[in-house]
Amino acid sequence: MSDPVRFLTAFTQSIATMALYAPSHPARARAVDTAYRLLRDLQAHDARPEFSFLGDEVVFAERPLREMRDWEWASRLANAGVQRLEFAADVSRDDFETFLEEVVARLTLATIDTAEARPGAPRSTIRFGALGIRGEQRSTPAVSSEASQPRGTRYDLRDEVETVQWMHGEVGDRGLLPLLEAESVVRSLAVAMHGDQQMLLPLLSLREFDEYTTTHSLNVSVLTMALAEAMGMSSADVRAFGVAGLLHDLGKTRIPLDILNKPGKLSDDERAVMQGHTKEGAKLILSSGQQLDLAAVVAFEHHIMLNGGGYPARHVRRECHCASALVHVCDVYDALRTHRPYRGAWEPARVLEYIEDGAGTDFDPDIAGVFVDLMRRMEGRIEQTTLAELREPTPA
Repeated sequence: MSDPVRFLTAFTQSIATMALYAPSHPARARAVDTAYRLLRDLQAHDARPEFSFLGDEVVFAERPLREMRDWEWASRLANAGVQRLEFAADVSRDDFETFLEEVVARLTLATIDTAEARPGAPRSTIRFGALGIRGEQRSTPAVSSEASQPRGTRYDLRDEVETVQWMHGEVGDRGLLPLLEAESVVRSLAVAMHGDQQMLLPLLSLREFDEYTTTHSLNVSVLTMALAEAMGMSSADVRAFGVAGLLHDLGKTRIPLDILNKPGKLSDDERAVMQGHTKEGAKLILSSGQQLDLAAVVAFEHHIMLNGGGYPARHVRRECHCASALVHVCDVYDALRTHRPYRGAWEPARVLEYIEDGAGTDFDPDIAGVFVDLMRRMEGRIEQTTLAELREPTPA
């Protein structure tokens, strides 16, 4: 068992013990002592440990704790307003116990007994709260253990953009697909979507044509996860579909840029090369040696229409995977609303009308209906950012 897992286990055991016993009971002191000791052991290797609780996922710093997947306390803590947990290097035992009392109060909907509180405890050595979205005007701050304090930084997609660009470089130059980085990007996108009380869609707008593959991949991942959630899918399926959306156009890393960004109409030969990205993407994913069969299927099928049209051509017609049908709708939506060298961007309302008209022929009617309804409900909650804006220095 790793140090982060040992600490989290003792941490939640101390919360359960404090909720069960009166303040003077010796079991409480023993539980707090054990958890605090394990925190200090953890800080011997990481002076300022940070945890994130997202659905049934636990992340330590930037690393998912796979052994904690489906840990029941992750959702309990997140629902109590503890999505993010940060410890300063100088956290004291009193700070830690005060913080535990606050968490117990949140979980049990109780009030803290002010007679038991330690008024002299520092307020900034333990910070917790919601995972906010950096890069927007409003933020959902982490808070200290006794008072709400704004965080110094806000969530943005800079790291995710750089990671996707690096991933595409690894695939194009070395034929390597970094699965952990892909999963981390999807997890970060999910955090950005749920950093506020209401779901937001953090979408990127295209500024330069050679940025299309990066922006489109991130946008389709966000849209696919939002659609999967709207259809009532499990958190595990939402993440898996998000990874498939992120990787759906991976084959375009093998398309020459003069074809990918050609301003005019493609020739028949060029179109054949372009359409080959579905097969190339599936091959790249399958050859990676990772457990990504779903992503490979989506890469192959995401341009196939409900009526069998589209590409690639298949010898035996069969129904596409549900994930492919979701990604297909999101792919078309983002592609049509984005300015390309050969046509202007469509207004979102026009794209939604197009999807409605294609329901039953191009798109699965049930999926198309949920998507159109979702996007109309999300009006006003779509955060548009360009890569150029992300590259601008963050104000001090």
